[in-house]
Amino acid sequence: MPELPFALTRRHVLVAVAGVALLLFLGSKLLARPPADATLAPPAAPPAETSTIPTGLVVVDVVGAVRRPGLYRLSQGARIADAVSRAGGATAKADLALVNLAAPLADGEQVVVPGRGGSPAGSAGTAGAAAAGPVHLSTATLEQLDTLPGIGPVTAQKILDYRQEHGAFTSVDALDAVPGIGPARLDQLKDLVAP
Repeated sequence: MPELPFALTRRHVLVAVAGVALLLFLGSKLLARPPADATLAPPAAPPAETSTIPTGLVVVDVVGAVRRPGLYRLSQGARIADAVSRAGGATAKADLALVNLAAPLADGEQVVVPGRGGSPAGSAGTAGAAAAGPVHLSTATLEQLDTLPGIGPVTAQKILDYRQEHGAFTSVDALDAVPGIGPARLDQLKDLVAP
């Protein structure tokens, strides 16, 4: 038998193997590439929640005798002490004995750190406006609650105890659960307090 047909067959096998390898390589490149119409499509719209507060965060307004008053985002379950700390800490004029630093924060809450003498430091120009506004149940001190009609120091302490046990007030109607405050007292206070 002549060797020429065997050499041609071997050559054909080598060419065929190289061709298959080339096809596999090109096929993998084509499969890895995104479809042509996908590159022309506009980018997907961001999720609708991008303009809202991410879940698990609360936004609070820290004012009064703190170094950097303003809006702060804190993790859910944070305490008033955490908000005061994020605002740069209390100033030398702060009266922290009037603030329940252990109270949990609620979204949208205003944390007021009063200055010595009972008014928030740096708010002398707005002291009259603050006195005319509602008392915020979630941040009010015993002294602030005591100024409400029909609320003495004992009932004010019950409100603070309730807040300590159940967290920030989410509605004024929650006052009904505080011992010593009935429907008549609640009606009297509705226009004077806020959650």
